[in-house]
Amino acid sequence: MASRRDFLTAFRKPLEKVTEKEELIVRPPYGLEESLFQSECVVCESKACVSSCEEEIVLIRADGTPMLNFSKKGCTFCEACAEACEPDVLSLNNIHTSETINARFIISTEACVAHNDVICFSCKEPCIDDAILFNGLFNPVIDMNLCTGCGFCQSRCPTNAISYEATQIKQKEAM
Repeated sequence: MASRRDFLTAFRKPLEKVTEKEELIVRPPYGLEESLFQSECVVCESKACVSSCEEEIVLIRADGTPMLNFSKKGCTFCEACAEACEPDVLSLNNIHTSETINARFIISTEACVAHNDVICFSCKEPCIDDAILFNGLFNPVIDMNLCTGCGFCQSRCPTNAISYEATQIKQKEAM
């Protein structure tokens, strides 16, 4: 005879089998496509993209692929990582390469002091693309059409109100 617990457990089992969504990683700029990171970067021994980054935001993940860490700085798009990349996963020569990073930044209205009537321009000042717009002195928003995903806004926010999520690698339209 089955217990009530066994009966309810039978219903819970299908819920535990949630399909895993493919994890998106924030990659260095000038990346051609995700499959190249998975095939070429894992066998690259030099990892020159890491040592060439003056901002020190390129890190190597456990799987051997590069990712960006915006906790202290952002990307200046200096092109050093692409110039140093021996397998040409990061390339300045590809017509589809653009100076954007596959990240979408979000400002938390609860954590942002400017959204709580305190004058703060910490995120706007380092934004060279003028992608952070203010409604008067308050209420900053990120203009996604202007944002390149450089990450300087996140590293400069005193309240950690800016977060990001990885997106598909952006590619410029062929001319």
